Amino acid sequence: MRVIAGKARSIPLKTVEGQDTRPTTDRIKETLFNMLQNELADCLFVDLFSGSGSIGIEALSRGARKAILVEKDPRAVACIKENLKKTKLENEAVVMATDAVNAIYRLDGGEPADFIFMDPPYNQQLEHQVLEALKGTTLMDEYTTIIVEADLKTDFSYVEDLGYEIKKQKKYKTNQHVFIEPA
Repeated sequence: MRVIAGKARSIPLKTVEGQDTRPTTDRIKETLFNMLQNELADCLFVDLFSGSGSIGIEALSRGARKAILVEKDPRAVACIKENLKKTKLENEAVVMATDAVNAIYRLDGGEPADFIFMDPPYNQQLEHQVLEALKGTTLMDEYTTIIVEADLKTDFSYVEDLGYEIKKQKKYKTNQHVFIEPA
């Protein structure tokens, strides 16, 4: 796994060993960031369930002003910090060693994010919990785009009931990116 483009282009990234994390493949990451490229400059990018940090690091490499990387696994947090140091992007990042919902509550009162990306463990409905937690916080405003990486079978039929709408979905062989915005 590596940084695809930008100022840290081609730098290899470390991943956490074992089956606890599922790093987004370079191909899927490249497709995602090609869709976001024109909106990344000077943005605040939040990466929940960050794993190795590759998504937040890619956002920084491509011009995001700041990235907040949230991960509760101590081994993954150490991996994120190592990857930020290796890419020389540690001054533009904040690493929060906590779960996603707690991070949202801690970030409430600050500035809204332009993008909130999450790649939670599949089939545990964690994306539903995060979307509920985001409602009414300052981390999100009418311009925030939430991107969920999820299993193809993940049900998103509840998002309208929470006050969101699905703007688009990009399906891959085994997973998908769902782009959600406030309604």
